[in-house]
Amino acid sequence: MNDVIVVASGKGGTGKSTVCVGLAVALVKQNKRVLLIDCDCGMRGIDLMLDVEEEILFDCSDVICGNCKPRDAVYPSKNLNELHIMAAPFDTDNEISPSVFKQMTDELKTDYDYVIIDSPAGLGSGFATAAAPADRALIVTNAEPTGLRGAIKIKTRLKSLGINDIRLIINRFDRKQFEENDCYEDLDEVVDVAGVRLIALIPYDGRLSAMFQNGYAGLNWSPAVTVFDCLAKRIDGAKVPLAYKG
Repeated sequence: MNDVIVVASGKGGTGKSTVCVGLAVALVKQNKRVLLIDCDCGMRGIDLMLDVEEEILFDCSDVICGNCKPRDAVYPSKNLNELHIMAAPFDTDNEISPSVFKQMTDELKTDYDYVIIDSPAGLGSGFATAAAPADRALIVTNAEPTGLRGAIKIKTRLKSLGINDIRLIINRFDRKQFEENDCYEDLDEVVDVAGVRLIALIPYDGRLSAMFQNGYAGLNWSPAVTVFDCLAKRIDGAKVPLAYKG
């Protein structure tokens, strides 16, 4: 299949990287081979979430600079054999051009069913790089006005780059908080404001974040994990209903 998906958000703090890891783990559980590329130069964190930070010798900037071949910068997850990652550089000066990043990703994607690219938040140059190889996109937002404003801007920019297969993920949803904020009548209004078809609603689950921050992705269970399993099926084309509807 060799499907390349960019995961983006208009603002920081939406839980985008957690969504990337959760989706990657769920796809592997469904017997897919997955490469997860961290494209957030200077702010990498996926290596920590998958407990491989001590293994990283080369990152994607080393590939671009000619220090190693692309596959030399790909590392297996400790807990899931079919999940591999490529880390972002620590240095923001090592940002990568879209054309070169696309060339690298096109070479690597032949080894995988899915390549998931964790884009930096916002619309900076790193976003254009992350989106360059993508066949489709997932926009991650929270159900609040600033997140949705960012989602709208991301959608517009993705379309200008020729990416029209776009879906919305509402992350960290808490019904009580949503009602107390009183910004929207219901979730349908949130989706209407974003103007993007919803593919997953992920409940707030502090345990999930704690698991990932401690490098335990793929090892434990939490209520949100069942939602990621459903998301992976929908990404893979299965016609299944939302696992969680708020």
